[in-house]
Amino acid sequence: MLHHVSIRTADIFKSMAFYEQLGFQVSDRFTAGYTLACWMERPGSRLELIQIPEPKPAPDAFHDEHYVGYYHLSFDVAADGMFDSSEPCKSLPDWLSAFQERLGTIDQQATVLLAPQQQQIGDRVYEVAFLADPDGLAIEFLRLMG
Repeated sequence: MLHHVSIRTADIFKSMAFYEQLGFQVSDRFTAGYTLACWMERPGSRLELIQIPEPKPAPDAFHDEHYVGYYHLSFDVAADGMFDSSEPCKSLPDWLSAFQERLGTIDQQATVLLAPQQQQIGDRVYEVAFLADPDGLAIEFLRLMG
């Protein structure tokens, strides 16, 4: 079982606010060596954020076709509790619009890397979109169609 995904960030507080808009809550704050860190959790998922002193820009994994390494996080927007709502997600574009509105309440905006489109994966069709987090890291949002 995957325990957590760790993200190195230039501004831990900005990243914490961003991931809170996806339903994550800080569960533990600690130091990792000489820097700030935290675990953020939501049912079935845990992120570790680590603030990096004197950060350098992250490589552009989304646009660099030669990049090798971790590529993106992916969230199923139809999953329970994505916005603490019992309403099922009926449209990825509508969900993304609501998410951008939520980010606006904390003076943030996510860059759209790939606008919503349909993609067949195996025998299923998904709505898929990519946004960038505060550090420019790619995040996929998908919803099973039908």
